[in-house]
Amino acid sequence: MRLNQNFILASLVLAAIVLVFGCNRRNPADTKEKMISDETNRAVRAVLDEQVDAWNRGDIDGFMKGYARSDETSFISGETLTRGWQTVLDRYKKSYDSREKMGTLAFTELEVKTISDDSAVANGRWQLTRTGDVPHGRFTLIFRRTAEGWRIVHDHTSSAGS
Repeated sequence: MRLNQNFILASLVLAAIVLVFGCNRRNPADTKEKMISDETNRAVRAVLDEQVDAWNRGDIDGFMKGYARSDETSFISGETLTRGWQTVLDRYKKSYDSREKMGTLAFTELEVKTISDDSAVANGRWQLTRTGDVPHGRFTLIFRRTAEGWRIVHDHTSSAGS
């Protein structure tokens, strides 16, 4: 009887050890997904930081480096859909043809979510600080990993007014 009790006690201790240590181990797939997600987050935020820096230098061409240089790139604002990298560039240059109109850009409340190894979505707020007004709103950007790095393939920006 004593041997049977020792066997049961040892089995219970072993089961507890397996439960404690087994539950605390991470699934290697979860760790890989987290690493990909963190890497994507950093890369997408770097693109957005570069865009803000370029905009605030008055460099629309530099700002556009954040977009995929493709005919498929799209930009939606209000009721207007603009398709194609060059067309989006032309729209920006027409709408912001002076430093005064460009103002100072800031992105806040950024959230980046990895969708797959080569795509992500970024949401946030934008604000231009200009003499006389402060237009602002929200944006949703779809990023794709391209040969040039992470680039915006779709931009949906809304304005909350000034």
